[in-house]
Amino acid sequence: MTGAFRTHKLLPLVLVLGMVLAAQWFFGQDGSTPLLRLQHSRAYLNIDANVQHGMGMLGLTYGNPGDVWQYPNSLSCVVVYGNGRYFLERREETTVGKPRVKIAEGNLGADDLQRLKAILDEDALRIIKTPKMPDLPADAQALREVDSLDAQIDRGGSTQRFTTVKERVKTGALISATSGPSTGMDAYLDNGEPYKKVLSPLMKWFEGLEKKSKSDLKESKPQYCVPMNIG
Repeated sequence: MTGAFRTHKLLPLVLVLGMVLAAQWFFGQDGSTPLLRLQHSRAYLNIDANVQHGMGMLGLTYGNPGDVWQYPNSLSCVVVYGNGRYFLERREETTVGKPRVKIAEGNLGADDLQRLKAILDEDALRIIKTPKMPDLPADAQALREVDSLDAQIDRGGSTQRFTTVKERVKTGALISATSGPSTGMDAYLDNGEPYKKVLSPLMKWFEGLEKKSKSDLKESKPQYCVPMNIG
């Protein structure tokens, strides 16, 4: 059954977003490569299992709105440059196709920037790659919740990228065409479980910056939260 769960429905979306947004997302406004791009996505929804893995890997607000039955969805992302300049964007979408976007910008102090660089330089973090997506339960029916983390780190001329995804999947056998699926236990899948301890300092830093920048957020258009290439 799991062999039918493919991402072919998202292929046109991948191609369009990749060409239009990849350059903007990778490079800064001044053409320089950011030290760090970090994006955290959350969605509470109910999506046909055919597209669940593609949705998780791309970032949750870039799916087909017609497939999403429940909201809200949210994204938070930060772009940090080597000189400490940063841009923080938060997106909340409670109505399909009508995200509310706020952006804050500022400069990290010398100590904060040094602490971030020390976190990024940890050997255990340097070797992280996108883990294999967890195998779906044989009786998976729909995707109910997704939490994904996308990271891109400049390594002095090369780029480290990785994505971790947590999913809550509705399960249950199909009793009949008229009765629908039986009630079953939700399955919880997490391909980032082995890296939780390693990623914890980076996530705490990100959460701290979000909290610190909350009062500086201003209404804006989407600029920084976009799908990233997976690697």
